[in-house]
Amino acid sequence: MDISALYNVSSEVVKEAAKQQRMAASAEQVDNGSVFSGMLNTAIENLNTTNAYLSDAENEKIRFALGETENTHDLTIAMEKANTALQYTVAIRDKFLESYKEIMNMQI
Repeated sequence: MDISALYNVSSEVVKEAAKQQRMAASAEQVDNGSVFSGMLNTAIENLNTTNAYLSDAENEKIRFALGETENTHDLTIAMEKANTALQYTVAIRDKFLESYKEIMNMQI
């Protein structure tokens, strides 16, 4: 997203976003070795998101079991989010392990 056309707007939020965008672009040009770091940070963020979904689902189960809520809709949504996130995480882990094994079996 290019927000360069919004420089004349007096909002500090827009100015700050433009500044961060310029800094991010210059950081990408300076440090090409940060690709792995970026991928690792994304993976960690995805794991944290999965853990948050699992925690939310557990909290909804507890609230429903204690009778604090009768809304099965929220319970079902929380459980499905957790299930989908966990399946995605497991699929990524499996692909990573498969790639690792393939790299280890390469002959140099």
